[in-house]
Amino acid sequence: MLLVTVKGVSQLLHQRNKPNSKTVRHGFPYQPTALAFDPVQKILAIGSRSGGVRILGRPGVDCFCQHESGAAVLQLQFLINEGALVTACADDTLHLWNLRQRRPAVLHSLKFNRERITFCHLPFQSKWLYVGTERGNTHIVNIESFILSGYVIMWNKAIELSTKTHPGPVVHLSDSPKDEGKLLIGFESGTVVQWDLRVKKADFRIYYDEAIHSVGWHHEGKQFMCSHSDGSLTMWNLRNTTKPFQVTFPHGKIQKDGRKESCKPILKVEYKTCRNSEPFIIFSGGLSYDKAGRRPTLTIMHGKAITVLEMDYPIVEFMALCETPYNNEVQEPYAVVVLLEKDLIVVDLTQSNFPVFENPYPMDIHESPVTCTAYFAECPPDIIPILYSIGAKHKKTGYSQKEWPIAGGTWTLGSHTYPEIIITGHADGSIKFWDASAITLQMLYKLKTSKAFEKPKQGEGRAAELVEEDPFAVQMVSWCPQSRIFCVVGISAHIILYRFSKYDANTQIVSLEVRLQCESEDVISPSENENNPCFTESGSHSPQPHQQHPPSPGSRTPEGNKDSIPCLKVKDRMVRVPPGYQAELVIQLLWVDGEPPQQITSLDVNSAYGLLAFGNCNGLAVVDYMQKTILLCVSTLDLYGAADPYQRLTRSPRRNRQSTSGLTELSDNQQSIDMERSKSPTSVHYPTSLHNDPRVLPEPVASLRASHCSPVFYLLDNVKGPGRKLSLPTDLKTDLDHVNGHCTSPTSQPCSAGKPRVPMGPEGPRLTRRGPGRPPFRKAQSAACMEISLPVSHTEESRENSFSRSRSSSVSSIDRDTKEAITTLQFGESYGRKNDAVPTPCLWVGTSLGVVLLIPMSIPTDQEERMEEPVTIGPSGAVLMLKGSILRFSFLDCMGALLQSPYEVWRDPNAPEDPDRPRKRKLVHFSPSSSQDTCGDGHLAVVCSERQAKVFLMPSQSCLFVHNITESSFVLRADVVSVSNSVCLACFCANGHVMTLSLPSLRPLMDINYLPLTDMRIARTFCFTNGGQALYLSSPTEIQRITYSQEMCDNLQEMLGELFTPIETPEAQNRGFLKGFFGGNANTFDREELFGEAAAGKASRSLAQHIPGQGGMEGMKVAASGVVGDLARARIALDERGQRLGELEERTALMMTSAETFSKHAHELMLKCKDKKWYQF
Repeated sequence: MLLVTVKGVSQLLHQRNKPNSKTVRHGFPYQPTALAFDPVQKILAIGSRSGGVRILGRPGVDCFCQHESGAAVLQLQFLINEGALVTACADDTLHLWNLRQRRPAVLHSLKFNRERITFCHLPFQSKWLYVGTERGNTHIVNIESFILSGYVIMWNKAIELSTKTHPGPVVHLSDSPKDEGKLLIGFESGTVVQWDLRVKKADFRIYYDEAIHSVGWHHEGKQFMCSHSDGSLTMWNLRNTTKPFQVTFPHGKIQKDGRKESCKPILKVEYKTCRNSEPFIIFSGGLSYDKAGRRPTLTIMHGKAITVLEMDYPIVEFMALCETPYNNEVQEPYAVVVLLEKDLIVVDLTQSNFPVFENPYPMDIHESPVTCTAYFAECPPDIIPILYSIGAKHKKTGYSQKEWPIAGGTWTLGSHTYPEIIITGHADGSIKFWDASAITLQMLYKLKTSKAFEKPKQGEGRAAELVEEDPFAVQMVSWCPQSRIFCVVGISAHIILYRFSKYDANTQIVSLEVRLQCESEDVISPSENENNPCFTESGSHSPQPHQQHPPSPGSRTPEGNKDSIPCLKVKDRMVRVPPGYQAELVIQLLWVDGEPPQQITSLDVNSAYGLLAFGNCNGLAVVDYMQKTILLCVSTLDLYGAADPYQRLTRSPRRNRQSTSGLTELSDNQQSIDMERSKSPTSVHYPTSLHNDPRVLPEPVASLRASHCSPVFYLLDNVKGPGRKLSLPTDLKTDLDHVNGHCTSPTSQPCSAGKPRVPMGPEGPRLTRRGPGRPPFRKAQSAACMEISLPVSHTEESRENSFSRSRSSSVSSIDRDTKEAITTLQFGESYGRKNDAVPTPCLWVGTSLGVVLLIPMSIPTDQEERMEEPVTIGPSGAVLMLKGSILRFSFLDCMGALLQSPYEVWRDPNAPEDPDRPRKRKLVHFSPSSSQDTCGDGHLAVVCSERQAKVFLMPSQSCLFVHNITESSFVLRADVVSVSNSVCLACFCANGHVMTLSLPSLRPLMDINYLPLTDMRIARTFCFTNGGQALYLSSPTEIQRITYSQEMCDNLQEMLGELFTPIETPEAQNRGFLKGFFGGNANTFDREELFGEAAAGKASRSLAQHIPGQGGMEGMKVAASGVVGDLARARIALDERGQRLGELEERTALMMTSAETFSKHAHELMLKCKDKKWYQF
């Protein structure tokens, strides 16, 4: 009796609403363009070319905002200590962001219609923003209302009337520290004008031959410094502006002929004074042109000392951090923030050697390009501390001892946190483990997979072709947190298995070499091989007959045989490995007949079984990593045996494939298995899938670096593979593209009793294939259902193909280079056949043609027997079918609860032996029959493909539920995850939809059009995890985490940090009577009187358009929900009420003052008129 419960996940986001499901973004802002700092709040803002703004404070305070237009951010201006930020974008729009809420939102926008914005300046404690334009005009914007003032400084008024040329765009605006009523305007051509705002005329004009890039004031306001395009710095004194009183070329040397050598432009200069030392002059650029390839530099001039800091990347912007926000006080700089193209550096100016601060943000995710990601929620609680303790031993030193200066905002751990780990694989072969708990990100541990190999050297035969930039690039990872077994698949067709240890050790890495390659010469002859196991094919068709009796396992093939070597050379000596993950086994695929091995497309490892399985477009291999032997290496075609659902054509019409070939002999000929197990893995010759010679395949499409729909995505666009052929081998680029080109399902008819339906005539729907070079996303436009037809006749043409599928009687075969790839693998306790009474260890195999195979195994249970007795692999059992390439397997009990795969509890392999307590393997099994007392034996198998999901009842193989996920697109990623104490199937489609289905009923719960798939990077890195969370690489340098759980959205407000904290603005220093008298009093300047509507009038409506934002209460309603959102809204309402009460109090005080004045005047009038007669009035 089967009891099926339908568990709906009520806590998923409502599919009709598209809430802000992005939780947090980690990493370095991609393509940064602008930088700003609030010296009172101590928060930093970074703008990017894609319209994003990252606001950073103390660790944990990290917020990402995105302009809806997507226009590049040109400049950022904080309203210092006001909790607001002004952004100027490339679409000539100004935006005012409200930072007093955890999710910042736009309050106002102002779109310029006729002029282009080039520079903005907002004086401290001013509500009037100066905006310079490309035409050379300067406009003034009221920050409170975001309305343009009628006061305009026209370029033709700023320059002399006699000037015949246009001064160029405005590149600098700043108010004089000496007098706020004086505005310094710098034009690109080299013209500098000081404009008197009160009298509306220029005080002085400077004309210089070289273009100006930036200007920096001395705090006293008597002199300023300019940086120029010829690499010079000029100092100007306001007493004499006819020429600079000092011109320096900091990096320009005098040549033999007496001339200065030409230098690069100085793009920015800052002039900061100190109380007890010489001022700091900090600038970027200015190096001479004589040396090509020099690194970008930041130069710090302090007195006579000149320090040049070389940077790894070009400098985008830098900014000195000073103690005071007032520009007319001694600045006292204590640090410099340097924004590079791919890094953020903060230099400590308080120490003479200028050390850098250790960056607490995860800004080095892209240290090497990210090639794969994995996301694990609800990890064992002990795994994060132990990884951190080992990783902390390898941290860099030499950082400044002072605290990180960007320390604004507040953040608490919160109550809704649980251990989460993100794993990133990189192009240089490195692996990084990140602590992702509480929506933060901190690196725990770094592993370098390249240390298992010798460095490739030039001139060593085949290895000379492999010396490329990224031969160790990580393709996929598999991690078991409970057993701490870790597997890495690399682009050079290699797999490394790691075990975790808290102790260092001396070890020798075992190497296994696997021949999993198709060869055109191979012809499977069942009559010759029917007495041999499927992986022991021998005969004259092997290109290396002398390998039948090679040395012991782990030995390498002879150097002289260049066609049977791996891509990389494993270290064959004892090596000292530090604590952490230690390489134990390396498996490599071999070159065959001058062609590189195909990249690995699927992998699974099980610590309880001690087995590792992997596959590619040629076939499947199973390795016993405990005994270091190869159990199975077979082509995809040979996997089926007698259970092949397709009628396939053999190579030779004179011989028919017999039902005893393939895997059937594995259980019948144990003696032969034992003989083969004693041989070297390189000694056996495995049958291949009888595909075509890869050497005759068409040229690959250069832009297509990986198969777009494989469940494991390969390298990113900027990662180069190891060698011309290994970057993606020719046959992999074309074959996987063809295999996954369309949804090739043999099961378009309704599912019944789990029996696969095979079309029996040419009338049935036909199988189509996408030819080489077609765009990868043509799949979304292909037919939804396709079937495989029986071939009509065994013609000579059909014999040229390994298995031919005809559309009709007139069409004999499909493309010659089509292969069936292994797309997903899963170990687990299941029923390999319908008549099985008890579950046994099984390997579930999914292929690119939508076929599911079950391979039962017999594994010794005793620990000693496990190390000595062989693992027996039986013939393939059940065959199930779906539409499209298989993506995911998962198992449920009959109550709908998730069944985990068995695992081995971690034990340290290098721990000292205890004679009283011998170490034994402790296995944890989740048998399907252990919790079936009420509903009988059996379990449910969830299978998801690119187009379809099915739930089967095992062992009867009956199809209980089926759901066609999409007809117009295809699924890129599918995972069975737990959300709110329930289990669901989460899918991400190529059209950008995120969908969830209930289990086991496959009822649609949610369908949100999250984002259009505009970048293959998203497809390669998107992954789900428990708790309704997912992540993807939103840019080459950033990881975006999202949630599709309403509970997570409700708790998000509590988990995010506060950007704004109430801080009193520091008081200005007392300037003294003499300085105030002789230096002018800036406080007498009233901007409202000059720029207000009463004095300046209204600006032209056609010049700029005001756009109201959603940053007030409406924005808060959208950004937050639940109890936390209500509290936040209540707090904002209280703030606004308090502000209104304050305004009311001020108005009341004014009325009282007015009443007192009126009473006084009335009393004076009464005294004056008291003694007068009536006729005296």
